[in-house]
Amino acid sequence: MQTEREAVKTRARRWANALRDISDPLEDLPAVKKAVRGLLEVCKNEENLDDAAAEGAVGVVVPLLKKLNGGDMQAQEQPTTSGVEELERDICFILGLLAIKVEHQSAICEAGALPTLVSMIRRYAARNDVNLSGVPAQTCRRTSDAITNLAHENNSIKNKVRQEGGIPPLVSLLHSVDPKVQRAVAGSLRTLAFKNDENKNIIVDLGSLPLLIQMLRSDDTTIHYEAVGVIGNLVHSSAPIKRRVLEEGALQPVINLLSSSCTDSQREAALLLGQFATAAEGDYKHKIVQRGAVPPLIDMLGNDDNQLREMAAFALGRLAQNTDNQAGIVAQGGLSPLLDLLETCQSNLQHNAAFALYGLSDNEDNLLEFVREGAVQRINECELVVQASRDCVNKLMKRLQDKLGLRILGQILYVMQSSQPSGKQRIAIALSQLTTKEQPSGAQLRLMFLEKKGLDILLEMVQDPHQPADMQKQAAKSLYRLAESCGAADRASVDDIAPQDPNLTILGAHMVNNPQTSDVTFVVEGRPFHAHRVQLLNSSEIFKTMFDGHYREKDASTIPIPNIRWEVFEKMMYCCYTGGKVHVPPELAQELLEVSDQYMLESLKHLCEQTITEQLAPDNVSAAFDLAENYNALELSKQCALYCLREHSDVAVLKSGTGTGKVSTAGYSILLQKLAPRLKEAITDAINAKADAMVS
Repeated sequence: MQTEREAVKTRARRWANALRDISDPLEDLPAVKKAVRGLLEVCKNEENLDDAAAEGAVGVVVPLLKKLNGGDMQAQEQPTTSGVEELERDICFILGLLAIKVEHQSAICEAGALPTLVSMIRRYAARNDVNLSGVPAQTCRRTSDAITNLAHENNSIKNKVRQEGGIPPLVSLLHSVDPKVQRAVAGSLRTLAFKNDENKNIIVDLGSLPLLIQMLRSDDTTIHYEAVGVIGNLVHSSAPIKRRVLEEGALQPVINLLSSSCTDSQREAALLLGQFATAAEGDYKHKIVQRGAVPPLIDMLGNDDNQLREMAAFALGRLAQNTDNQAGIVAQGGLSPLLDLLETCQSNLQHNAAFALYGLSDNEDNLLEFVREGAVQRINECELVVQASRDCVNKLMKRLQDKLGLRILGQILYVMQSSQPSGKQRIAIALSQLTTKEQPSGAQLRLMFLEKKGLDILLEMVQDPHQPADMQKQAAKSLYRLAESCGAADRASVDDIAPQDPNLTILGAHMVNNPQTSDVTFVVEGRPFHAHRVQLLNSSEIFKTMFDGHYREKDASTIPIPNIRWEVFEKMMYCCYTGGKVHVPPELAQELLEVSDQYMLESLKHLCEQTITEQLAPDNVSAAFDLAENYNALELSKQCALYCLREHSDVAVLKSGTGTGKVSTAGYSILLQKLAPRLKEAITDAINAKADAMVS
């Protein structure tokens, strides 16, 4: 049995052969009609087109079309034989279907179809009959469709249509009252104008614009869709044509199409308005908004059609290059749906949304809405697909930071203080995420986070066991950002904490436990450890009191050291003898921290803090904080708190205790309740230091 494809090829071969066998089609029109209709039925299924072409469909129907007309030039004349025009219609239908596939376009043209098709279009234009109907209208439409499909994305064929004189009759046929004819010739002009400047200029110079603008107002969605498409292709990359289109009065009917029931027309209208908005003359950005374009464009942002949303964002992005428009778009509700687009995973939607938001951010008055509506957080959380979008968002955030001047900051802080708790939280989070090391100033940081209690709001959020997980995470992230910006997250160096006096004696590592010139011996775990009073006196106040005060150790030659292991004591001595140039291994860090506190060795304490900080993990950070608090290790306390902010997700999951990866806001908040005082102290001190440094 034949497969389905074999059956298709058999039918195509049968009808093609039948046409080849007919020497004079005009003498046997019924047989020709039957064969053409049979071949047409095969081609109506797009999956069959390659097989039909392979069986010679092009090679039989193009010569047939020429024979029916007695040559290309005679195709301009109305056929005198009954039934010929129906045959022409069906052959053009076949050619239009075959031309859907790029690989068949050249074959059809090489067979000589294009001159005949253009001559046929001339035939109908020459009749000057706007009421073209019946078979002539059908044939005219199928001829135009064939030209459209042949020229689709094929600039060489577009040029040939122009050279054959095909554009003037197509423009003339725009006057037809038959909507199918009008739509078909508009489709041809749309294709011929796409990225072909010579064709564009001819179409415009032939007076097509008034007709096309009239078609924009048609109630027939298929008509105004083709009309807006033609105008869009004419305007693209051509400032002079754009100007002529606007002068002819296209603006309002295009705006009206934003409310069309046809989403394709809406999309084309939005694209065209975006192009109009870039017109160098006439302040069309302002005019487009004045005439009511913004509300429907904003509505389109929420449509299910992604192409429609993309074009709406494109248009709004171009309109947002005007200061008044920027405020108007936000005031009419454009901010939130643009953020929704930014949060999609589709690069085109993201990029157009990012560009529009960047434009909106240029108006200082919009900063309050960006902050109040949580836009800053949402922008920072977006995972952007392409680098261009990331660059645009980075510029957007920098612009928002630059806009945070005293006037608008005063408004934001007023709203923060007068808002409900959720509003206060959103604003505090946004303000913290707008901070950097460079800006705002120390005085502004003090105003925002200390005087107006922004820091307290964020701290309350991370300590509240009833806080939603996403808000708790944002608060933790924001606190860490603030700590980085004000300098609280900076790690202090040993020299910062325990600066060395260059006049003090440093004997060096080779003198550790060296009996040479030793004048005191410690007994550690029953073993002697030789030391030098002059070095120890310079190392800490405890040793100075021990050897220079009224304690018995002052004159003792041996001093017992209880409760300290030998290797811990040895590390402590190396720290004293080298001025803090000693490695603290993780396994000794806790014991050395205790010893450093006991003997007031600040350089050793900080070395221990550094080692423990580097080993912090969700399962030990709480114990490390307790250790720091027990031994007055303030830097370690701060680093534990910062770790919990930076690694919120991992710490919160561990605190859930379920082992399922579920976040526990309650467990995290309990931990932060313990850490918050140190965190507040560190950030407060850093902000005040930054503000005071400006004054001095």
